[in-house]
Amino acid sequence: MTLALIGVNHKTAPIALREKIAIGRDDLAETTRALAATPGVAECMIVSTCNRVELVTAIEGPDVPVAGFLSSYFGIDAQVLAPHLYEYHDKEAVSHLFRMAASLDSMVVGEPQILGQVKEAFAVARAAGTVSGQLEHLLQSAFAAAKRARSETGIGSNSVSIASVAVDLARKIFGSLEGRTVFLVGAGKMSEIAARHLVQQGAGAILVSNRTAERARRMADEFSGVVVPQVIDFAQLYEAASRADIVISSTGAPHPIFRREHGQAFLQKRRNRPMFFIDIAVPRDVDPEMNELDGIFVYDIDDLQQVAASHMEERSRQAVDAETLIAAEVERFHLRQRTVNVAPAIVALQRKAEEIRVAEMERIHNRLGTLSAEQLAAVEALTRGLVNKFLHPPMQAIKQAARDGDESRLEALCDEWSVSAAAPVEAQAASEPAGKPEPETPNTEDSESKRVINMKVFEGRLRARR
Repeated sequence: MTLALIGVNHKTAPIALREKIAIGRDDLAETTRALAATPGVAECMIVSTCNRVELVTAIEGPDVPVAGFLSSYFGIDAQVLAPHLYEYHDKEAVSHLFRMAASLDSMVVGEPQILGQVKEAFAVARAAGTVSGQLEHLLQSAFAAAKRARSETGIGSNSVSIASVAVDLARKIFGSLEGRTVFLVGAGKMSEIAARHLVQQGAGAILVSNRTAERARRMADEFSGVVVPQVIDFAQLYEAASRADIVISSTGAPHPIFRREHGQAFLQKRRNRPMFFIDIAVPRDVDPEMNELDGIFVYDIDDLQQVAASHMEERSRQAVDAETLIAAEVERFHLRQRTVNVAPAIVALQRKAEEIRVAEMERIHNRLGTLSAEQLAAVEALTRGLVNKFLHPPMQAIKQAARDGDESRLEALCDEWSVSAAAPVEAQAASEPAGKPEPETPNTEDSESKRVINMKVFEGRLRARR
């Protein structure tokens, strides 16, 4: 089985192309089942976001034309799509998936949304019945690696967008944003985004004012499903501003509309309770002298961008550590996979040795005479112990060859012991579930059950021959 990951993202394809193959949440399950119906696809899931569409598949061989699914399903000329596609197999596919889940492949490195989006795609695929052992283990390992990257490095610790930086600064000023009043002055898109971030963090009231009343009402309507916004007549700007804890201003006025004397009046009405001005306008809406007043904090667009840039620089440094961690997790995944893949050979070797042991016990039963149950148990333990000791070196050699990725040595060892490194159906049933590493110690309860069963079989055969 081959792992294959095919897709496009914000680095390889323009939005005009990405939107043609974007898959909505309501259509994701149906599209995933359609991909699963492609000949040669054994398991699959689809990650579809505003920045990427990726097909994660387990296929029967590297020649299965998974890339053709996107062009045929969405009716796009394959030659138009091909230059924008990337395709990874096996270890490269695992590496890309792990990096994607850890947000190392995102437009904004460290953003938290992508991990949730991958988990949602996985849940849809599970519900659709298109994932099982191989992808199940792969995705669970990717989630664990992404969690480690976020918890053990600072990759997601600092905000890097203007809006999120503004929210972080507001939280530092007020401690909590719960119940704070936000005043939107002007109807800029960035102001709206910043206000939405503040509302998500607990801000309780939105005031909106604009020179054009209709634009103010449209902006207020954008928040009607979250809070109850209030439209303020622009002529009442200064009277209303003193009610606000946070003022986001973006008017396009040629001169500052908030000056030092306004700030002094606000503080007096507020009894010196602090105010935070987020000035996104160019030219600036807030006179820099406002910053000289105790209790008033002013950040303009340059201030916010400088903070965001410093955070981005720090994330870039943390991303180096995260890349190292993810690379180690990818290597660990492949080490476990190689060990799991030879489990059928080890099971076959154990089964072969057990058949020889039982056959030898039966062969010498006449010379053993009449044995008590305790004596039979002692003979059983002795022979089983000898077999285990003899099996230990070849089993360890097979495992080590798998860990080293030494296919020639693995094949030679399997030939020497007349077992197959392939996974026959009966051996797979006896081995561990796909994706879990072989336990270091045997399950003693299972071993004891097998020992008792073998003893009963042997006793029965002895009685039948007497």
